[in-house]
Amino acid sequence: MAVTAEEKAFAQQAERLADHSVDQAFAAALRQANLRAQNRKLSGDAQTIANRIQQLQLLVSQDQAAVKQLSAAQPANKAPQASEDSDDVDLQIAKAQLQLDSDELSDAQDDLDRATGDERSQIQSELSAHESEMKKYDSQSQERGQIAVVAANQFGTLAGRIGAWNRQRSRIQMLADAEQQTRADVQTFSAAHKALAAKLGDGATAGSNAATDQNSHLASLRNGSIEHQLLSIYDDRITTEQQLADVYKRWEAQAQLQHRLVLHLILISLAWVLAILAGLVLSIVLLRKLIQHPVLDPRQRHTLQSILELCIQIVGAAIILLVIFGPPKQPATMFGLATAALTVALQDFVLAFFGWFILMGKKGIRVGDNVEIDGVGGEVLEIGLMSTTLLETGTLANPGYRTGRRISLMNSFAIKNKYFNFSTAGQWLWDQFEVVIPSSEETHQVAEQILQAAQEETSESVPLAEREWSRARSAGLTHMRAAPAVNLRPVGSNFSVEIRYITRASERFQMRNRLYKRVIELLRTTRSDHPGRPILPPSAPPQIRGSEATPE
Repeated sequence: MAVTAEEKAFAQQAERLADHSVDQAFAAALRQANLRAQNRKLSGDAQTIANRIQQLQLLVSQDQAAVKQLSAAQPANKAPQASEDSDDVDLQIAKAQLQLDSDELSDAQDDLDRATGDERSQIQSELSAHESEMKKYDSQSQERGQIAVVAANQFGTLAGRIGAWNRQRSRIQMLADAEQQTRADVQTFSAAHKALAAKLGDGATAGSNAATDQNSHLASLRNGSIEHQLLSIYDDRITTEQQLADVYKRWEAQAQLQHRLVLHLILISLAWVLAILAGLVLSIVLLRKLIQHPVLDPRQRHTLQSILELCIQIVGAAIILLVIFGPPKQPATMFGLATAALTVALQDFVLAFFGWFILMGKKGIRVGDNVEIDGVGGEVLEIGLMSTTLLETGTLANPGYRTGRRISLMNSFAIKNKYFNFSTAGQWLWDQFEVVIPSSEETHQVAEQILQAAQEETSESVPLAEREWSRARSAGLTHMRAAPAVNLRPVGSNFSVEIRYITRASERFQMRNRLYKRVIELLRTTRSDHPGRPILPPSAPPQIRGSEATPE
């Protein structure tokens, strides 16, 4: 948990005191186990195992004496051999017997410990493991760290300082909990010391009044010695825990100091953010005052002001992000992510840029062409890298009169949508309109006369359109006819004559006006030729309805 050099010093003190307290805990546990072992009374299986241990101890002593005697009988200039080919077979047998009896004695001792609950061997093995781990830990190099002021200054960003502040707060709480736990341990050890001291006082009073028995007196002296050692250990542990609590307290005070240092740095970062925001506001206000130049057009002034304000805001936001998060640690990755984000955000502009190349190609459009784009018809005024500007004239269904409105369309329509160009060669379309006439015997004749008038008006357009279509189409396809057609159908008590014909897109309205004139003259002529049966009485004038053209 230690971060700075000051904290590491406190941590080393706490580690030393805590390690000493652990060693004293092992010592106290061993003495308590010895005290219980001296005062235990064996019975049943435990007594049987104890008798067997005594026999094994006697056998081990005899084996050791035999090995010592046989080893002394060996010549001094002869090296001992451990193989089966050795000349002194008796010595090898004695050593093997000693090993066997020693293993059996160890196993019996373990059985007795389990039967009586003796924990001395387990405690001793745990103590050995603890000492080995501590020697290994002490051999490792420990970095001293930086002093608190330098360590606090390494957090150069607001996000890093806030993170350090939160970690310090957690560390301070853990140190407070450690100090509280240590003081609770002091009270526990003090209570145990007091209870043991009272027991010793009662035991001394009872011993002075008891009958003099040498074995009992010897056991009492041994118990008293161990219990006084326990008192000394309790005193030492109480002192150690008090020192440890003091170390935790001073460590907590040091962490509180660092906490205030980091809080001061956080306030400095927030002050920088507020200063940047104030600078943004002042820059925008100053820009609005400077932009009020009488030479500039109001629209240009507004555009320039919007662009400059956006640039100021982007620069301010970038500076604030640097204050909060700092410069990117992996610029290549950040650049890739930023490029991907810009590509997704500006995909319409990317499509518009590549759409410009399509519009400038062979099948594109040119300035002055009459086009229809996304349902908007007009004359092309400008083709830019990003947008195309039209002078609106209406769609095919409306008369081609200029409205005076300029319409700008992103060039992405060349990739995603469709557009019509009515100024290039071969731009033919099917147009149609209807004439409602009263029912009479000459209705079919009138329809044929209207068809003949349409054929006469389109006599030049039809063969030209068929030739251009045949050149544009692949060989082997069916021939396309461009001859006009007339459909006659009843509409209530009257008849509707639908005239369908081919015309150039640029001549559509002129062609329709000529056909209107021919149809009206034809109907009037028919009425004058048959005064008895008027085909078009004054109360029922001809109803002519146009419909939207179909481009080809």
